[in-house]
Amino acid sequence: IYCCSVESIDREELEPSLNVFVLNVHISRGKFGEVYRITQKETGQECAGKFYRARTMKERKAARKEIELMNKLHHPKLVQCLAAYDSRSEMVMVMEYIAGGELFERIVDENFEHTEPTSARYMQQILEGMQYVHKQNIIHLDLKPENIVCVDTTGTRIKIIDFGLATELEEGKSLMVMHGTPEFVAPEVIGYEPVGLETDMWSIGVICFILLSGESPFQGNSDAETLALVTAASYEFDPESFEDISDQAKDFISSLLQKDRRLSCTEALAHSWMASFTPLNRRPTKSLNKEKMRHFLAKRKWKVPVFCLVFFLYFFKYSYQSSIISMHVFKRFGQPILFFLLNF
Repeated sequence: IYCCSVESIDREELEPSLNVFVLNVHISRGKFGEVYRITQKETGQECAGKFYRARTMKERKAARKEIELMNKLHHPKLVQCLAAYDSRSEMVMVMEYIAGGELFERIVDENFEHTEPTSARYMQQILEGMQYVHKQNIIHLDLKPENIVCVDTTGTRIKIIDFGLATELEEGKSLMVMHGTPEFVAPEVIGYEPVGLETDMWSIGVICFILLSGESPFQGNSDAETLALVTAASYEFDPESFEDISDQAKDFISSLLQKDRRLSCTEALAHSWMASFTPLNRRPTKSLNKEKMRHFLAKRKWKVPVFCLVFFLYFFKYSYQSSIISMHVFKRFGQPILFFLLNF
């Protein structure tokens, strides 16, 4: 099941190889390709097939990068790659199918218990998965609610998905990126500064904040304002939203949403908030209000992912206000973003 080497085969051979599967429901569409639910004919096993667009060298390189990274990641809290195929015009990665849907969508269900202890257990699972990823010196770079899914429709086990932007860090080399979702991206990404394992920890802090309150810590009236709040690490615990949340939970979040020194996965797992909700340390807790979470999810459904464009406008606006518009600024920030937009 963990053998996910990329078979290099001709298009004529790809079809017979994939003919062992029945193509079922379309699941999602992204920048790099489309995902379908597929069924293995012989066994009836349901899988997910990610069909990459691989017409250009750039597309092929991106697809192969994700597949090769997935081949290194074998952990119960991570989606698993089962097989991969490569033809001249298309690449396909076969993954385990995860039927439970997005965690946040599950939480707002009327029949689903949502308390601080259950939130802590979800965060523990996310940290366990990311601890393993970070031990491989890999950063996810796209941790957000959509990429945390439930294993099934009844239990509380989760998995982390979508490693399309994940990158393996190289010793002695700095990595800077220009992609992400405004509400979840770390300050160093906006500043086009070197990223590292700590970049994922910021996103984990944002996820935890929303999980407990139903509100986004840095949500502004516009994406530009959101990015400005992230850059300043400016947020607060709304008294009403966090009325029933423990001080330990707030300290946990604060230890992650820092510009400089953030907890690692190992340190976060050892935090007192995690220990306070063990089976041996039960204490009465209230159910958390789901209305704000529903509102948060509703807003995210209609928002258009124009992060790179907003990124460009953000730098243009603030550079102009500071009277430091120059070709250097444009070459460093504008050109790469415009290139991305032209290739989006």
